[in-house]
Order: sequence, then structure tokens, then C-alpha cells
Amino acid sequence: MTFTIEELLLGASLLLFLSILISKNLGRFGIPALALFLGVGMLAGSEGIGGIYFDDFRSAQSLGTIALTIILFSGGLDTRWETTKPILWRGIALSTLGVFITAMLVGLFATYVMDFTLLEGLLLGAIVSSTDAAAVFSILRSSRIGLKNNLGPTLELESGSNDPMAYFLTVSFTFLLTNQGASIWQLVPMFFLQMSIGAAAGFAMGRIMGWVINRIKLQQEGLYPALTLAMLLFTFSFTNLINGNGFLAVYISAVLLGNSNFLHKGSLTRFYDGLAWLMQIVMFLTLGLLVFPSHIVPVLGAGLLISLFLIFVARPISVFLGMSFFKTSVRDKLYVSWVGLRGAVPIVFAMYPLLAGVDKAGMIFNIVFFIVLTSVMLQGTTLKVVADWLHLSEEDTSLKTLALGAERGYASKNSLVELEMGQNWRAIGKPIVELGLPKTALIVLIDRGGSFVTPNGSTILQPDDKLMVMVENEQELVRVRESLQ
Repeated sequence: MTFTIEELLLGASLLLFLSILISKNLGRFGIPALALFLGVGMLAGSEGIGGIYFDDFRSAQSLGTIALTIILFSGGLDTRWETTKPILWRGIALSTLGVFITAMLVGLFATYVMDFTLLEGLLLGAIVSSTDAAAVFSILRSSRIGLKNNLGPTLELESGSNDPMAYFLTVSFTFLLTNQGASIWQLVPMFFLQMSIGAAAGFAMGRIMGWVINRIKLQQEGLYPALTLAMLLFTFSFTNLINGNGFLAVYISAVLLGNSNFLHKGSLTRFYDGLAWLMQIVMFLTLGLLVFPSHIVPVLGAGLLISLFLIFVARPISVFLGMSFFKTSVRDKLYVSWVGLRGAVPIVFAMYPLLAGVDKAGMIFNIVFFIVLTSVMLQGTTLKVVADWLHLSEEDTSLKTLALGAERGYASKNSLVELEMGQNWRAIGKPIVELGLPKTALIVLIDRGGSFVTPNGSTILQPDDKLMVMVENEQELVRVRESLQ
């Protein structure tokens, strides 16, 4: 059946709207958006009520690769070096050694329970070895739950940096299966070469991106997102062209860019945040359309066994070994083990052996899809419960902060912070002049029930006022809060 462009756009817009609507209404029950988007795609597919037949794995893989690149870039822009630095090596250990151990353990188990050769089992293990924290933090943040002991930055760093390792293992085992004369020892120098080139390209492009954005001086602000998108796609494609790891290059370049000062920083970060969400929705819908539920039924038993082994055995062993070099409690390791959520990345990686013509690639794809669904529904819906049970959750008290000067590309020690007055704060009913605020701190605006008040010394603070306070540093913000509370 041939569709016109108008019919394709109509169908795409309806699926997109329906996905967002469902995630808004069901997300409050702790169901990850990932599962909902996949579900909508499956319902719209050939064996669902939509009846849309789609089996173009090559187009889906290309779309998935672009989407993953943008999602990694967005995640890198949001990574703050000051919170990442204390747990840098812990996150790297999880994203390299942890991924490798997970792949090996799952591969050996899959070989034992399935009619797989060792290489086929290891390929399956490699595909499902990386985690996806996007759904995890959408639940935690919507519930305003924070995590103690720097677990939040650890999980974010792991999820942003473990895809390159899983990608390398997946491509490597696919190569070995399609080239019978190849040796596994060929992969060792290839690994160091890809990671080294990827890291070097990422560092170089991260610096170049910031320099270009600040120096090019475009007449139209709307061209800056297009400019950064061009540099992002260049980073990924050029790095792959010179035999580097493009995913690693994209993530490192985004981290460097996000922790530097460049023009329109706030607007560009928001642009990529929205674009990343759009890419996730489109990718999950496409992957849902690819799946034929009738093909998954024959592998339900094996898929369930492998999924449970991954969740309760392979992931905990890899976390405990990977974090054994660092001073962390058993509770921390248990929670990190439970947040080994598998997302759309394994499904995208499962297309590589399919397109390469690997035997049993279709079976591997269906098993991977079932593993992802099991992981999302079992782990994704219990993250808050497990955090509470392990006494690792705490109220998220992070404040909305705007670094002044960031939009103009220069560094400033001043920040604008939003503080909401509590009902029992001692500053209520007092004029600002009597609060004893630090001399360099200034309340510049008050949001009072939707009406904005320009304050002066005689302005009396009221409950639920939202204060926009300009401060120079974190210590000054602490003193301001002490004066108000």
C-alpha cells in the first residue's frame, strides 16, 4: 500500500499526539514513558489496531542512530562537571568494566539456555549490556525525589557513557560472526584505537564548538540551533569515518560545551532537551512498529529467563565488581544494580546483526525486545519504592538557577536563583530592609500569585512569594536562606 505525504504526516502527528497524551496521564502511576511509546507503536503496527505494516530495519536503524546521537548530546549538555567530578572514575568503571562483565555473563547464560553458539550468546549479551536512565529520572524528578551519596550523577554519567562500550562489543561480535576467519584478538587494538580516537575527537570538537558559536556572530538567533546541529552530526560522522567511536565523541564534546560559556546557552540547552524528547518518542514509536507480537511469543520463556538473570545476577555482579574499587556502601551498590534499566538502545543495536545477515538475528531481536519490556515494567515502576526501602531517597531541594551572562557567552560569578517562601519562614511579614541579607545579595523580583512586584527596602514578604535573588556564590545563597528561614 502506498501512502501520500499528507497521509503519512497525518498518521505521524496522531501517533505523536497520542503518545504524549498517554504518557501525561499514565506517567503519574510510575509507568515509564518508554513503555508507553513502545506500546503505542505496537498498537499502531501490523498486528495491532492500526494495521500499519512496517519492516524497514535499515531505515529504522538509521533513524535510531541519529536519535541516539542527539539524545547523547542533550545529556552531555546537561552534565555538570562540579557534580560529576567526584564520581568520575566510578561512573567510568560502570560504563566500561561493568558493561563488559554484564555482556560476558549474559552471553554465557544465553549460550547455556538457548541453542546458541558462544559467539551468538555473547552478541546477545553485548546488545543488552548498556543501560538507559532517561525513564529512570523522568520518574524520580516527577516525584521530586532525590538520591543520596551522589547516586544521581553516577547513574547519569553511566547511562551517558556506556553506549560506546556496548556499541563496540555489538559491532565486534557481529564482525566475528560474519567473518569466520577473524580472531577475537583483533578486537583488542581496535577497541583502544576507537576509544582513543573518539575521546580525542570529542575533546577537540567540544572546544571548537564553543569557539565557533562565540565567534561566528550570526545575524539571526534562530540559526544557532542549526549551526550546533551541523557540528554535532559532523562530530559523529567524521569520528566514525576515521575509525573512532562517534557516540563517545558526541558525548564528550557535549560535556565540554555544556560546561563552558557560549552564546545563547540557555536557549540552545532547552532546544536540545526538547529535540531529545522528540527523538525518543519517534524512535520508540518506530521500534514499536517494527515488532510483531506473534514473533515474540515463541521466545517468551527464554526471554524471561535471560531477563531475570540479567536483572538479578549479571547486573548486580557487574556493579559490585565495578564499584569495588571505590568507597561505597552495599545499599548504594544494590540501588545502582536495580537501576540497570534497559531502554531503546539495545533494540537499536539488535538491528546491526539483522542487517549484517547473522544467523538467528531475528530471534535475538525478539528476545532483546522482550528483555527491554521486562526491564522497563519491572524495574522502571519500582525505582521510587526501592530507593525508599534502601533509605536512599531524599527530597529534591534543587533550586532553579540562571547563570547571568551565559546567554551572551561570557562568564559571570553572579547567578539568579528562585526561592519560594514557606508558610512558616520567619521573614514573612517583615520588610526586606530588616532581613539582614548579605550586602552583595539582592532580591530583584517577586512573583506574588502571578503578579510581579519590583521590591524595595519597605516591601513586606508574604507566604508563597517566589523571590528572584541575585547571589555571587553558593555560600552567599546559604546565608540568604538562613536570613529568610
